Amino acid sequence: MKEHTYYVYILTNATRRPFYTGVTSSVVSRTDQHKQKIVENSYTARYNLSRLVYFEQYQYVGDAIRREKQLKNWSRKKKIALIEAMNPKWDDLGREWGKPIDLAAIIAAQKKT
Repeated sequence: MKEHTYYVYILTNATRRPFYTGVTSSVVSRTDQHKQKIVENSYTARYNLSRLVYFEQYQYVGDAIRREKQLKNWSRKKKIALIEAMNPKWDDLGREWGKPIDLAAIIAAQKKT
């Protein structure tokens, strides 16, 4: 049986307002689509939400969707605490994507926090 991987992710922009929370089977490809503004009039394109500041990995799509819904209902303050626990400098975790990356190392670093 084929293994699947799903991601819940949070995007923002340089001003850190607003947030966008999504779920995908390829966080690298999906982040690239947001950066390229593939859908011109989308929420993420309109607010220039292309900075990946947080993500989590799941084996089952149902778990990822439940987590996405949970995060979407959280207060801004709670989302900020979650992001800063993993990414205190608010780095764009996808800025090097498109270049050779070690996604396993990023996930391993996330699990240490």
